[in-house]
Amino acid sequence: MEAPPYEPTPKDVVLRDGTARLYRFRSSAGAPAEGAGAVLVVPSLINRWYVLDLRESATVLGSLVEAGLDTYCLDWGVPRDEDRYLTWDDVLRRLHRAVRHVRRCAGVERVGLLGYCMGATLSAIHTALFPETIASLANLAGPIDFAHAGVLGEMVSEAWFDVDAVADAGNAGAGQMQSGFLALRPTSQIAKWVTFADRATDPAFRRAFAALDGWANDNVAFPAAAYRTYIRDLYQKNLLVKGRHGALGRPRRAGRHHLPSPDDLCDAGSHLPAARGGGARRSMRVGADGAYRGGGRTRGSGGWPPGLRDALPATDEVVCRDSVTRGCAILLRRAR
Repeated sequence: MEAPPYEPTPKDVVLRDGTARLYRFRSSAGAPAEGAGAVLVVPSLINRWYVLDLRESATVLGSLVEAGLDTYCLDWGVPRDEDRYLTWDDVLRRLHRAVRHVRRCAGVERVGLLGYCMGATLSAIHTALFPETIASLANLAGPIDFAHAGVLGEMVSEAWFDVDAVADAGNAGAGQMQSGFLALRPTSQIAKWVTFADRATDPAFRRAFAALDGWANDNVAFPAAAYRTYIRDLYQKNLLVKGRHGALGRPRRAGRHHLPSPDDLCDAGSHLPAARGGGARRSMRVGADGAYRGGGRTRGSGGWPPGLRDALPATDEVVCRDSVTRGCAILLRRAR
């Protein structure tokens, strides 16, 4: 079973930073959007970026380009053994350099950030640190309040999980990370193939299945030093929401005066900390598979979720808009 071609949207590398690459995407006409708002898409640090440009009929990045946005994506790359010393602050500095380069390329003072999974967590911290550079923030399945981390939070509880024992040995390997996620739903691999057998006669389903399954098994390592901080500060101590997470030497918090509060963020997949609270919002349970089976629009099939095109590059009053389409939940709020 052969997957359809990945990364169908044309792009150029506009910045190289260690293992990372910053891509600028072009339309089918061959040129990036000019004079439009700029958006930087920030994928997870531990998953390959191309889930956001998965295939011709399901591409978040392609949809943003077609909507007329000057679209960029930060590919974190594959950590090398020596990247075990890459700290959480180093990762945030790399994101800051990418934002600065996007502002320069696009000729704008402020950019929109769309973060996916851990990329949304990093984007939220960056927005709290440098709000003057960000026009808006979109969180796609990103963990913020780790008090509700679910099964994964229990797995890495400091009561029995020694993060130093893992990090001292070097990068957390791709196999280690994958086995942890698979342990959350031990029967998921069996269920996956049962579903495949039920729909194997559908060519469109086979193509979608092959693309997503190929991406899901193309994992990367987690740099050891950054892993140590992520597990200890966020999962085990929940310092981001408590206002005691030291990012680039300054405590940052996800609160109403700094970032969208957890009440304004989507209730993501079972392996991600969920939003809790009484705020009025629409909530869906989505993960990478739910968001990207149909999260990016089929080209020419009715458009991106309402409000995303206008909200991402906006620079005026605060907006908070819920945009949901085909299993993909995105909530938007301008950075203050």
